[in-house]
Amino acid sequence: MTAMRQEAIQMLENIPEDKLCFVIQIMKGVNGILGNSEAKTKDVTGLEQFVMPVTERGQKADEYVRELRDNDRF
Repeated sequence: MTAMRQEAIQMLENIPEDKLCFVIQIMKGVNGILGNSEAKTKDVTGLEQFVMPVTERGQKADEYVRELRDNDRF
């Protein structure tokens, strides 16, 4: 057993019983990150659907903010 594993086991033994549920949740999360074979894969959603088209109002707002910044009002 490695020194790191022994240290982890010692730390687990020192954790109060009422806090163990949090440690278990973290460990389950780490197992998911490491690629647990039973984990379901998520569908990746393209972010392009959330991009709004440029409007004239938006362009004028950018100009207004630049003007405020250039005149030290912002």
